[in-house]
Amino acid sequence: MISVDYIISADYVLPMDEALTVINNGAIAIRGADIIEVGHSDDIFKKYTAGNVIKEGSSVIMPGLINTHTHAAMVYFRGIADDLPLTDWLNNHIWPAENAWLSPEFVSDAIELACLEMLKGGITTYNDMYFYEDAAGRTAKRMGMRAVLGAGILDFPSKSASTADQYFDNAEFFIRDWKGDELITPCIAPHALYTCGPDTLKRAKAIAEKYDIPLHIHISETEWEVRDVLARYKKRPVEYLESLSFLDKNVLAAHCIWVEDNEIELLAKRRVSVSHCMESNLKLASGFAPVATMLAEGVKVTFGTDGAASNNDLNIFSEMSTTAKIHKALSGNPTVLDAKTVLCMATRWGAEALGLGDKTGTLEKDKRADIIMINLNKPHLLPLYDVYSHIVYAAMASDVETVMVNGKLIVNNRTLMTADESEILYKAREWCGRIRGK
Repeated sequence: MISVDYIISADYVLPMDEALTVINNGAIAIRGADIIEVGHSDDIFKKYTAGNVIKEGSSVIMPGLINTHTHAAMVYFRGIADDLPLTDWLNNHIWPAENAWLSPEFVSDAIELACLEMLKGGITTYNDMYFYEDAAGRTAKRMGMRAVLGAGILDFPSKSASTADQYFDNAEFFIRDWKGDELITPCIAPHALYTCGPDTLKRAKAIAEKYDIPLHIHISETEWEVRDVLARYKKRPVEYLESLSFLDKNVLAAHCIWVEDNEIELLAKRRVSVSHCMESNLKLASGFAPVATMLAEGVKVTFGTDGAASNNDLNIFSEMSTTAKIHKALSGNPTVLDAKTVLCMATRWGAEALGLGDKTGTLEKDKRADIIMINLNKPHLLPLYDVYSHIVYAAMASDVETVMVNGKLIVNNRTLMTADESEILYKAREWCGRIRGK
Protein backbone atom coordinates (compact mmCIF):
# COMPACT_ATOMS: atom_id res chain seq x y z
CA MET A 1 0.00 0.00 0.00
CA ILE A 2 1.24 3.46 -0.93
CA SER A 3 0.76 6.15 1.69
CA VAL A 4 -0.94 9.41 0.66
CA ASP A 5 -2.44 12.31 2.60
CA TYR A 6 -6.00 12.16 1.26
CA ILE A 7 -8.29 9.84 -0.62
CA ILE A 8 -11.49 11.51 -1.81
CA SER A 9 -14.22 9.39 -3.37
CA ALA A 10 -17.71 9.99 -4.74
CA ASP A 11 -20.38 8.55 -7.03
CA TYR A 12 -18.94 10.52 -9.94
CA VAL A 13 -15.55 12.01 -10.76
CA LEU A 14 -15.32 14.49 -13.65
CA PRO A 15 -11.63 15.00 -14.44
CA MET A 16 -12.54 17.52 -17.20
CA ASP A 17 -9.80 16.01 -19.39
CA GLU A 18 -9.80 16.19 -23.19
CA ALA A 19 -11.95 13.05 -23.40
CA LEU A 20 -14.52 14.50 -20.95
CA THR A 21 -14.39 11.29 -18.98
CA VAL A 22 -16.98 10.35 -16.36
CA ILE A 23 -15.68 7.97 -13.70
CA ASN A 24 -18.52 6.24 -11.88
CA ASN A 25 -17.64 5.39 -8.26
CA GLY A 26 -14.39 7.30 -8.63
CA ALA A 27 -11.66 8.43 -6.27
CA ILE A 28 -8.57 10.62 -6.13
CA ALA A 29 -5.34 10.01 -4.21
CA ILE A 30 -3.54 13.17 -3.05
CA ARG A 31 -0.10 13.69 -1.50
CA GLY A 32 1.01 17.15 -0.48
CA ALA A 33 -0.26 19.62 -3.06
CA ASP A 34 -0.47 17.08 -5.88
CA ILE A 35 -2.88 14.60 -7.37
CA ILE A 36 -1.17 11.19 -7.37
CA GLU A 37 -3.84 9.19 -9.19
CA VAL A 38 -7.45 9.43 -10.38
CA GLY A 39 -9.45 6.26 -11.00
CA HIS A 40 -12.13 3.85 -9.92
CA SER A 41 -12.70 3.86 -6.17
CA ASP A 42 -11.98 0.13 -5.74
CA ASP A 43 -8.62 0.48 -7.51
CA ILE A 44 -7.58 3.57 -5.54
CA PHE A 45 -8.43 2.02 -2.14
CA LYS A 46 -6.58 -1.21 -3.04
CA LYS A 47 -3.44 0.71 -3.98
CA TYR A 48 -3.33 3.58 -1.47
CA THR A 49 -3.78 4.19 2.22
CA ALA A 50 -4.49 7.66 3.60
CA GLY A 51 -4.62 9.39 6.94
CA ASN A 52 -7.64 11.36 5.72
CA VAL A 53 -10.50 9.82 3.77
CA ILE A 54 -13.45 11.81 2.44
CA LYS A 55 -16.03 9.40 1.10
CA GLU A 56 -19.44 10.72 0.16
CA GLY A 57 -22.27 9.00 -1.67
CA SER A 58 -24.63 11.03 -3.87
CA SER A 59 -21.89 13.47 -4.82
CA VAL A 60 -19.62 14.51 -7.67
CA ILE A 61 -15.95 15.48 -7.56
CA MET A 62 -14.64 17.90 -10.19
CA PRO A 63 -11.98 20.58 -10.61
CA GLY A 64 -12.50 23.86 -8.82
CA LEU A 65 -14.18 26.57 -10.89
CA ILE A 66 -12.12 29.41 -12.40
CA ASN A 67 -13.34 33.01 -12.28
CA THR A 68 -11.34 34.70 -15.05
CA HIS A 69 -12.45 38.31 -14.52
CA THR A 70 -13.39 40.12 -11.37
CA HIS A 71 -12.60 43.11 -9.21
CA ALA A 72 -12.79 41.15 -5.98
CA ALA A 73 -12.44 43.98 -3.45
CA MET A 74 -15.45 45.72 -5.01
CA VAL A 75 -17.54 43.22 -3.06
CA TYR A 76 -17.73 45.99 -0.42
CA PHE A 77 -19.55 48.14 -3.00
CA ARG A 78 -22.17 45.47 -3.68
CA GLY A 79 -25.50 47.23 -4.31
CA ILE A 80 -24.10 50.73 -3.79
CA ALA A 81 -25.31 51.95 -7.19
CA ASP A 82 -27.65 49.73 -9.20
CA ASP A 83 -29.86 50.09 -12.28
CA LEU A 84 -27.55 52.55 -14.05
CA PRO A 85 -25.68 52.64 -17.39
CA LEU A 86 -21.99 51.71 -17.20
CA THR A 87 -20.62 55.23 -17.73
CA ASP A 88 -22.92 56.75 -15.08
CA TRP A 89 -22.29 53.86 -12.69
CA LEU A 90 -18.51 54.13 -13.10
CA ASN A 91 -17.96 57.90 -13.34
CA ASN A 92 -20.53 59.13 -10.83
CA HIS A 93 -20.63 56.35 -8.24
CA ILE A 94 -17.86 53.76 -8.29
CA TRP A 95 -14.81 55.96 -8.90
CA PRO A 96 -15.93 58.51 -6.27
CA ALA A 97 -16.49 55.68 -3.78
CA GLU A 98 -13.05 54.25 -4.54
CA ASN A 99 -11.41 57.65 -4.11
CA ALA A 100 -13.11 57.98 -0.75
CA TRP A 101 -12.43 54.52 0.66
CA LEU A 102 -9.67 52.61 -1.09
CA SER A 103 -6.73 51.62 1.11
CA PRO A 104 -4.71 48.47 1.82
CA GLU A 105 -6.96 47.83 4.86
CA PHE A 106 -10.13 48.16 2.77
CA VAL A 107 -8.79 45.81 0.09
CA SER A 108 -7.56 43.23 2.61
CA ASP A 109 -10.87 43.10 4.48
CA ALA A 110 -12.94 43.08 1.27
CA ILE A 111 -10.84 40.26 -0.20
CA GLU A 112 -11.68 38.12 2.83
CA LEU A 113 -15.38 38.47 2.05
CA ALA A 114 -14.85 37.89 -1.68
CA CYS A 115 -12.73 34.77 -1.09
CA LEU A 116 -15.29 33.44 1.41
CA GLU A 117 -18.07 33.84 -1.15
CA MET A 118 -16.06 32.35 -4.00
CA LEU A 119 -14.65 29.41 -2.07
CA LYS A 120 -18.04 28.40 -0.68
CA GLY A 121 -19.34 28.62 -4.26
CA GLY A 122 -16.70 26.23 -5.60
CA ILE A 123 -14.33 28.81 -7.12
CA THR A 124 -10.72 27.86 -6.35
CA THR A 125 -8.96 30.35 -8.67
CA TYR A 126 -9.81 33.94 -9.59
CA ASN A 127 -8.29 36.54 -11.90
CA ASP A 128 -8.41 40.05 -10.50
CA MET A 129 -7.96 43.59 -11.77
CA TYR A 130 -7.70 46.16 -9.01
CA PHE A 131 -5.41 48.19 -6.75
CA TYR A 132 -3.32 47.46 -3.64
CA GLU A 133 -2.88 43.94 -4.96
CA ASP A 134 -0.07 43.22 -2.51
CA ALA A 135 -2.66 43.43 0.28
CA ALA A 136 -4.99 41.28 -1.85
CA GLY A 137 -2.25 38.70 -2.34
CA ARG A 138 -1.48 38.37 1.36
CA THR A 139 -5.16 37.92 2.18
CA ALA A 140 -5.99 35.52 -0.67
CA LYS A 141 -3.00 33.37 0.24
CA ARG A 142 -4.00 33.32 3.91
CA MET A 143 -7.52 32.28 2.89
CA GLY A 144 -5.98 29.46 0.84
CA MET A 145 -7.18 30.61 -2.56
CA ARG A 146 -5.32 30.52 -5.88
CA ALA A 147 -5.35 33.93 -7.57
CA VAL A 148 -3.98 35.81 -10.56
CA LEU A 149 -3.79 39.39 -9.32
CA GLY A 150 -3.63 42.20 -11.87
CA ALA A 151 -2.04 45.48 -10.78
CA GLY A 152 -4.41 48.10 -12.17
CA ILE A 153 -3.02 50.78 -14.50
CA LEU A 154 -4.74 54.07 -15.38
CA ASP A 155 -3.74 57.30 -17.09
CA PHE A 156 -5.23 59.44 -14.33
CA PRO A 157 -4.70 59.66 -10.57
CA SER A 158 -6.48 57.44 -8.06
CA LYS A 159 -6.00 56.61 -4.40
CA SER A 160 -3.32 54.07 -5.31
CA ALA A 161 -1.13 56.24 -7.58
CA SER A 162 -0.76 59.84 -8.77
CA THR A 163 1.09 59.35 -12.07
CA ALA A 164 1.58 56.70 -14.73
CA ASP A 165 5.13 56.18 -13.48
CA GLN A 166 3.84 55.48 -9.99
CA TYR A 167 1.30 52.92 -11.26
CA PHE A 168 4.05 51.12 -13.14
CA ASP A 169 6.52 51.31 -10.24
CA ASN A 170 3.87 49.82 -7.93
CA ALA A 171 3.15 47.11 -10.48
CA GLU A 172 6.80 46.11 -10.86
CA PHE A 173 7.36 45.99 -7.11
CA PHE A 174 4.31 43.76 -6.81
CA ILE A 175 5.36 41.50 -9.69
CA ARG A 176 8.87 41.01 -8.37
CA ASP A 177 7.63 40.27 -4.85
CA TRP A 178 5.12 37.61 -5.91
CA LYS A 179 6.65 36.05 -9.03
CA GLY A 180 7.04 32.30 -8.45
CA ASP A 181 4.60 32.05 -5.55
CA GLU A 182 2.73 28.74 -5.41
CA LEU A 183 -0.73 30.30 -5.06
CA ILE A 184 -0.46 33.93 -6.24
CA THR A 185 0.41 34.81 -9.84
CA PRO A 186 1.16 38.49 -10.48
CA CYS A 187 -0.37 40.11 -13.54
CA ILE A 188 -0.44 43.58 -15.08
CA ALA A 189 -3.83 45.08 -15.87
CA PRO A 190 -4.19 48.25 -17.96
CA HIS A 191 -7.85 49.06 -17.38
CA ALA A 192 -9.19 49.77 -20.88
CA LEU A 193 -8.57 51.68 -24.10
CA TYR A 194 -10.59 54.67 -22.87
CA THR A 195 -8.53 54.96 -19.66
CA CYS A 196 -5.06 54.04 -21.02
CA GLY A 197 -3.36 55.73 -23.98
CA PRO A 198 -1.05 54.02 -26.48
CA ASP A 199 2.15 54.68 -24.52
CA THR A 200 0.61 53.17 -21.39
CA LEU A 201 -0.61 50.11 -23.29
CA LYS A 202 2.81 49.57 -24.89
CA ARG A 203 4.53 49.94 -21.53
CA ALA A 204 2.17 47.42 -19.93
CA LYS A 205 2.83 44.97 -22.76
CA ALA A 206 6.59 45.40 -22.32
CA ILE A 207 6.33 44.59 -18.60
CA ALA A 208 4.19 41.52 -19.33
CA GLU A 209 6.85 40.30 -21.75
CA LYS A 210 9.72 41.15 -19.39
CA TYR A 211 8.29 39.05 -16.56
CA ASP A 212 6.31 36.53 -18.68
CA ILE A 213 3.05 37.24 -16.86
CA PRO A 214 -0.59 37.56 -17.93
CA LEU A 215 -1.93 40.83 -19.38
CA HIS A 216 -5.52 41.59 -18.34
CA ILE A 217 -7.66 44.30 -19.99
CA HIS A 218 -11.28 45.27 -20.72
CA ILE A 219 -12.07 45.32 -24.47
CA SER A 220 -15.24 46.45 -26.26
CA GLU A 221 -17.55 46.33 -23.26
CA THR A 222 -19.90 49.02 -24.59
CA GLU A 223 -20.89 50.65 -27.87
CA TRP A 224 -19.72 53.95 -26.41
CA GLU A 225 -16.22 52.53 -25.93
CA VAL A 226 -16.06 51.40 -29.56
CA ARG A 227 -17.23 54.81 -30.81
CA ASP A 228 -14.63 56.52 -28.61
CA VAL A 229 -11.78 54.36 -29.92
CA LEU A 230 -12.92 54.85 -33.52
CA ALA A 231 -13.01 58.61 -33.04
CA ARG A 232 -9.56 58.71 -31.48
CA TYR A 233 -7.65 56.15 -33.52
CA LYS A 234 -9.76 55.42 -36.64
CA LYS A 235 -9.74 51.72 -35.78
CA ARG A 236 -12.00 49.40 -33.81
CA PRO A 237 -10.59 48.30 -30.42
CA VAL A 238 -9.16 44.90 -31.41
CA GLU A 239 -7.75 46.34 -34.64
CA TYR A 240 -6.17 49.19 -32.69
CA LEU A 241 -4.56 46.81 -30.18
CA GLU A 242 -3.26 44.73 -33.09
CA SER A 243 -1.63 47.87 -34.54
CA LEU A 244 0.20 48.30 -31.20
CA SER A 245 1.42 44.65 -31.28
CA PHE A 246 -0.46 44.22 -28.00
CA LEU A 247 -2.32 40.97 -28.68
CA ASP A 248 -0.85 37.55 -27.87
CA LYS A 249 -1.54 34.35 -25.94
CA ASN A 250 -0.86 36.02 -22.58
CA VAL A 251 -3.72 38.51 -23.03
CA LEU A 252 -7.00 37.91 -21.21
CA ALA A 253 -9.67 40.21 -22.65
CA ALA A 254 -12.72 40.87 -20.51
CA HIS A 255 -16.15 41.25 -22.16
CA CYS A 256 -15.53 41.58 -25.95
CA ILE A 257 -19.21 42.33 -26.53
CA TRP A 258 -19.00 44.72 -29.47
CA VAL A 259 -16.52 42.84 -31.64
CA GLU A 260 -17.00 42.23 -35.36
CA ASP A 261 -16.05 39.14 -37.36
CA ASN A 262 -12.64 40.44 -38.42
CA GLU A 263 -11.83 41.28 -34.79
CA ILE A 264 -12.83 37.78 -33.70
CA GLU A 265 -10.49 36.39 -36.36
CA LEU A 266 -7.68 38.53 -34.93
CA LEU A 267 -8.38 37.32 -31.40
CA ALA A 268 -8.24 33.72 -32.61
CA LYS A 269 -5.10 34.32 -34.67
CA ARG A 270 -3.27 35.90 -31.72
CA ARG A 271 -4.63 33.26 -29.27
CA VAL A 272 -6.19 35.88 -27.03
CA SER A 273 -8.57 34.42 -24.42
CA VAL A 274 -11.87 36.08 -23.55
CA SER A 275 -13.63 36.31 -20.20
CA HIS A 276 -17.39 36.36 -20.72
CA CYS A 277 -19.29 38.14 -17.93
CA MET A 278 -22.89 37.42 -18.87
CA GLU A 279 -24.73 38.60 -15.77
CA SER A 280 -22.81 41.86 -15.40
CA ASN A 281 -23.33 42.56 -19.10
CA LEU A 282 -27.06 41.93 -18.70
CA LYS A 283 -27.42 44.09 -15.60
CA LEU A 284 -25.57 47.05 -17.15
CA ALA A 285 -27.38 46.52 -20.48
CA SER A 286 -23.99 46.42 -22.18
CA GLY A 287 -25.09 43.90 -24.80
CA PHE A 288 -24.51 40.30 -25.83
CA ALA A 289 -21.05 39.04 -26.67
CA PRO A 290 -20.93 36.80 -29.78
CA VAL A 291 -19.77 33.82 -27.74
CA ALA A 292 -20.97 31.13 -30.17
CA THR A 293 -19.10 32.81 -33.03
CA MET A 294 -15.95 33.23 -30.94
CA LEU A 295 -15.98 29.57 -29.95
CA ALA A 296 -16.57 28.49 -33.55
CA GLU A 297 -13.56 30.58 -34.65
CA GLY A 298 -11.34 28.96 -32.02
CA VAL A 299 -11.27 31.73 -29.40
CA LYS A 300 -10.94 30.33 -25.88
CA VAL A 301 -13.93 31.79 -24.03
CA THR A 302 -14.10 31.49 -20.24
CA PHE A 303 -16.31 32.77 -17.41
CA GLY A 304 -15.93 35.86 -15.25
CA THR A 305 -18.30 37.28 -12.70
CA ASP A 306 -17.00 40.86 -13.00
CA GLY A 307 -17.10 42.70 -9.68
CA ALA A 308 -19.90 42.23 -7.17
CA ALA A 309 -20.73 45.94 -7.56
CA SER A 310 -22.06 45.23 -11.05
CA ASN A 311 -23.25 41.62 -10.90
CA ASN A 312 -24.08 41.50 -7.81
CA ASP A 313 -22.49 38.21 -6.77
CA LEU A 314 -19.41 36.08 -7.39
CA ASN A 315 -21.18 32.95 -8.61
CA ILE A 316 -19.91 30.91 -11.55
CA PHE A 317 -22.76 28.39 -11.27
CA SER A 318 -25.30 31.08 -12.15
CA GLU A 319 -23.00 32.41 -14.90
CA MET A 320 -22.91 28.94 -16.48
CA SER A 321 -26.65 28.43 -16.45
CA THR A 322 -27.58 31.94 -17.55
CA THR A 323 -24.99 32.03 -20.32
CA ALA A 324 -25.95 28.68 -21.81
CA LYS A 325 -29.65 29.53 -21.92
CA ILE A 326 -29.33 33.06 -23.25
CA HIS A 327 -26.98 32.13 -26.07
CA LYS A 328 -29.28 29.31 -27.12
CA ALA A 329 -32.11 31.83 -27.35
CA LEU A 330 -29.99 34.43 -29.16
CA SER A 331 -28.81 31.92 -31.75
CA GLY A 332 -32.15 30.14 -32.08
CA ASN A 333 -30.18 26.93 -31.65
CA PRO A 334 -30.71 24.83 -28.48
CA THR A 335 -27.51 22.87 -29.15
CA VAL A 336 -25.29 25.97 -28.79
CA LEU A 337 -23.18 26.06 -25.61
CA ASP A 338 -24.00 22.53 -24.52
CA ALA A 339 -23.34 21.54 -20.91
CA LYS A 340 -19.93 19.95 -21.56
CA THR A 341 -18.67 23.02 -23.43
CA VAL A 342 -19.89 25.30 -20.65
CA LEU A 343 -18.18 23.23 -17.96
CA CYS A 344 -14.94 23.31 -19.96
CA MET A 345 -15.23 27.11 -20.05
CA ALA A 346 -15.56 27.16 -16.25
CA THR A 347 -12.64 24.82 -15.53
CA ARG A 348 -9.98 23.66 -18.01
CA TRP A 349 -10.20 26.56 -20.45
CA GLY A 350 -10.22 29.08 -17.62
CA ALA A 351 -7.00 27.66 -16.23
CA GLU A 352 -5.39 27.61 -19.68
CA ALA A 353 -6.44 31.22 -20.33
CA LEU A 354 -4.59 32.29 -17.18
CA GLY A 355 -1.45 30.32 -18.01
CA LEU A 356 -2.23 27.84 -15.22
CA GLY A 357 -3.19 24.85 -17.36
CA ASP A 358 -0.15 22.91 -16.13
CA LYS A 359 -1.31 23.32 -12.53
CA THR A 360 -5.08 23.32 -12.36
CA GLY A 361 -8.33 23.14 -14.33
CA THR A 362 -8.40 19.33 -14.60
CA LEU A 363 -8.04 16.40 -12.22
CA GLU A 364 -4.99 14.58 -13.56
CA LYS A 365 -1.83 13.00 -12.16
CA ASP A 366 0.81 15.55 -11.08
CA LYS A 367 -1.56 18.52 -11.21
CA ARG A 368 -2.38 20.46 -8.06
CA ALA A 369 -5.27 19.18 -5.99
CA ASP A 370 -7.76 22.01 -6.63
CA ILE A 371 -10.97 20.05 -6.12
CA ILE A 372 -14.61 20.60 -5.24
CA MET A 373 -17.26 18.11 -4.14
CA ILE A 374 -20.92 18.82 -4.92
CA ASN A 375 -23.75 17.23 -2.91
CA LEU A 376 -26.22 15.67 -5.35
CA ASN A 377 -28.67 14.53 -2.67
CA LYS A 378 -30.91 17.57 -3.08
CA PRO A 379 -34.51 17.85 -4.33
CA HIS A 380 -33.45 20.04 -7.27
CA LEU A 381 -30.78 17.51 -8.29
CA LEU A 382 -32.95 14.39 -8.44
CA PRO A 383 -33.44 12.29 -10.45
CA LEU A 384 -30.07 12.36 -12.22
CA TYR A 385 -29.52 11.13 -15.79
CA ASP A 386 -26.63 13.32 -16.99
CA VAL A 387 -24.17 14.71 -14.44
CA TYR A 388 -22.79 17.40 -16.78
CA SER A 389 -26.29 18.67 -17.46
CA HIS A 390 -27.15 18.75 -13.77
CA ILE A 391 -24.09 20.81 -12.83
CA VAL A 392 -24.77 23.43 -15.50
CA TYR A 393 -28.57 23.66 -15.43
CA ALA A 394 -29.60 22.62 -11.92
CA ALA A 395 -26.76 22.85 -9.39
CA MET A 396 -26.30 25.87 -7.13
CA ALA A 397 -23.26 27.36 -5.45
CA SER A 398 -24.73 26.27 -2.11
CA ASP A 399 -24.51 22.62 -3.20
CA VAL A 400 -20.70 22.73 -2.88
CA GLU A 401 -19.81 20.86 0.32
CA THR A 402 -16.03 20.44 0.14
CA VAL A 403 -13.27 22.55 -1.39
CA MET A 404 -9.58 21.74 -1.59
CA VAL A 405 -6.90 24.07 -2.99
CA ASN A 406 -3.30 22.98 -3.53
CA GLY A 407 -3.94 19.82 -1.54
CA LYS A 408 -5.25 21.71 1.51
CA LEU A 409 -8.80 21.30 2.78
CA ILE A 410 -10.27 24.84 2.67
CA VAL A 411 -14.01 24.21 3.00
CA ASN A 412 -15.26 21.14 4.87
CA ASN A 413 -19.01 20.45 5.10
CA ARG A 414 -19.60 24.07 3.97
CA THR A 415 -17.43 25.45 6.79
CA LEU A 416 -14.40 27.59 5.96
CA MET A 417 -11.29 26.13 7.60
CA THR A 418 -8.82 28.99 7.07
CA ALA A 419 -10.54 31.95 8.76
CA ASP A 420 -13.38 32.89 11.08
CA GLU A 421 -16.49 33.37 8.93
CA SER A 422 -18.33 35.34 11.61
CA GLU A 423 -15.44 37.80 11.88
CA ILE A 424 -15.38 38.30 8.10
CA LEU A 425 -19.11 39.03 8.07
CA TYR A 426 -18.79 41.37 11.07
CA LYS A 427 -16.10 43.41 9.30
CA ALA A 428 -18.27 43.63 6.18
CA ARG A 429 -21.13 45.11 8.24
CA GLU A 430 -18.72 47.53 9.91
CA TRP A 431 -17.41 48.75 6.55
CA CYS A 432 -20.97 49.13 5.25
CA GLY A 433 -21.78 51.39 8.17
CA ARG A 434 -18.70 53.52 7.54
CA ILE A 435 -19.43 53.84 3.82
CA ARG A 436 -23.06 54.77 4.50
CA GLY A 437 -21.90 57.36 7.01
CA LYS A 438 -23.47 55.72 10.04
